[in-house]
Amino acid sequence: MRIRALALSLLGTVAALSAVGFTASPAMAQATPAAPTPAAPTVSRSCTGTARPGLMSCFALRRTNAPAAGTMSAMATPSGYGPTDLRSAYKLGADGGTGATVAIVDAYDNPKAESDLATYRAQFGLPACTTANGCFRKVNQNGAASPLPTADQGWAGEISLDLDMVSAICPNCGILLVEANSAYDSDLFVAEDRAVTMGAKFVSNSWGGDEFSGQTSGADAHFNHPGVAITASTGDNGTGAAYPATSRYVTAVGGTSLSRAANARGFTESAWSGAGSGCSAYDAKPSWQTVATGCAKRAESDVSAVADPGTGVAVYALAGNPGANDYPAAYPYAHQGNLFDVTSGNNGSCGPALCTAGTGWDGPTGLGTPNGTAAFLAGTAAPAPVAVTAPGNQAGTVGAPASVSPRASGGTGTYTWTATGLPTGLALNATTGVVSGTPTVAGNFSVTVTATSGGQSGRVSFAWTVAPAPTVCTAGQLFGNAGLESGTTPWSATAGVVSATGDGETPHSGTHYGWLAGYGTTHTDTLSQTVTLPAGCRTATLSFWLKISSQDTGTVAHDTFTVKVGSTVLATYTNLNRAGYVQKSFNLNGFLGQRVTITFTGTEDARCSRSPTSSGTSAGSARPAPGSSRCGRPSRRWTSYWR
Repeated sequence: MRIRALALSLLGTVAALSAVGFTASPAMAQATPAAPTPAAPTVSRSCTGTARPGLMSCFALRRTNAPAAGTMSAMATPSGYGPTDLRSAYKLGADGGTGATVAIVDAYDNPKAESDLATYRAQFGLPACTTANGCFRKVNQNGAASPLPTADQGWAGEISLDLDMVSAICPNCGILLVEANSAYDSDLFVAEDRAVTMGAKFVSNSWGGDEFSGQTSGADAHFNHPGVAITASTGDNGTGAAYPATSRYVTAVGGTSLSRAANARGFTESAWSGAGSGCSAYDAKPSWQTVATGCAKRAESDVSAVADPGTGVAVYALAGNPGANDYPAAYPYAHQGNLFDVTSGNNGSCGPALCTAGTGWDGPTGLGTPNGTAAFLAGTAAPAPVAVTAPGNQAGTVGAPASVSPRASGGTGTYTWTATGLPTGLALNATTGVVSGTPTVAGNFSVTVTATSGGQSGRVSFAWTVAPAPTVCTAGQLFGNAGLESGTTPWSATAGVVSATGDGETPHSGTHYGWLAGYGTTHTDTLSQTVTLPAGCRTATLSFWLKISSQDTGTVAHDTFTVKVGSTVLATYTNLNRAGYVQKSFNLNGFLGQRVTITFTGTEDARCSRSPTSSGTSAGSARPAPGSSRCGRPSRRWTSYWR
């Protein structure tokens, strides 16, 4: 069988282990303390179910060609590496762990857990760990001694091996076994939290499954326990990311093949072909994972220990009493020189680093295997990973003030904030992280907010939808300087069009008016202004006062006055329409929501001689003096109202 990711305490510090082990059943007598590595072992999975979304599987492997068990005797030792071998391979003492509690989280019940544990510990001369002496506790996911979950033979094998490996590496540690109701992640996550609330500082997870899109928004919270060393197996299927090992809050444990060797250490290791490794598709890369991994996000493994079922049993020793706000997964990265670097072997053909062992970090073995406990000591570790709580998708409206306040945790507690993709009109406060302002552009925006603290960053992305401003219509004048009282601006006019009282005509009201044509010669005058007709209005009306003067009493129309909106002619008047001031009004509903130019045009020819009704000059123009001849003179004074 195979175990992964067990936590324990050594020499008064914290440790964790991960192992491929053997059952606690009696074994045939051996003449030596530990049997040599068996040749060509065959194995089968202890848990027969296949992991699928929402359902986890244990990673234990059962050796099927181990020597047959005989009658237990004082000199008998099972096949594989015993506690002494493992502690020797990883330079671990046997006298630590007193007062520390290691939690093991697994699914279903093993009715023989305590009796199997007693057999293993007695076989190797380890002190008893029982319910009676307070060393061993078994509870359900709610923390109660009963009722316990349904028994499952496959998970029972995992549970027994986990118990045995904690005993092998840390004989003085107390053991808390938390059994989840099922292998569904919802139950295992409850059990994970329960182990921490019951006081465990070291939690082992020898199970896992495929990654899923919701792991960062929900699942990761069950492993986010600062001050607790949580370890998780990377799996036994070779290359490919597995959860929860890819969570940035756990220590991902890879696997090696351990063999005896005639060297100073007495052992040699290579990457185990079944060890898991890979790049997370969802969890962000922790700031403390500063090594080159080839992954844009979280990479596994972090460290490793013997895991090949052909060489017996694996152990991962994680030593160091976690600081209250620390994530111990960061510790080995601060002490890389205190690990045995594994530089040979692979778990697939995906290329260097991620699948092939080499100098420094690699996927199958991480930074290496334990060389004592120094690599796992607290004190110089990076601060806790920075995490930003998702504020959820946001919705707003153009012109309506908006605000959202993301929250961060981890790091040093002081954050520098940045953001990308914000809606136009919004800004981020770099000190508080508050996003506020008034949107000015409608659209769909993808926003990413990042908090940086203690040399590391956390980020969250969410959608922000800004709807167009509601249509509002306020009745009023849209022309600027509608009565021409301020001169030409903002009108566009030919010279001499804007006139004042005293030029020979009088306005309908006020002191100014527009005089178009009436020079007694071929001539064209224009007066225009561009306005926007609000889309939110139901009606729009152009209204003005018009006076047409002419001394021509004939019946031929030869002088014109035209009113246009854009290129659309609203009306055309001629010298035949001579009259005093008359208010003219036109419906412009068809132009609502458009920006249009209103143009008045006066045009005359030179067919006749007339005397003007007024005379005078205007800057940049010259009109006939009294008594000179001209044909006609349309003049007007208007105001316009829009409803």
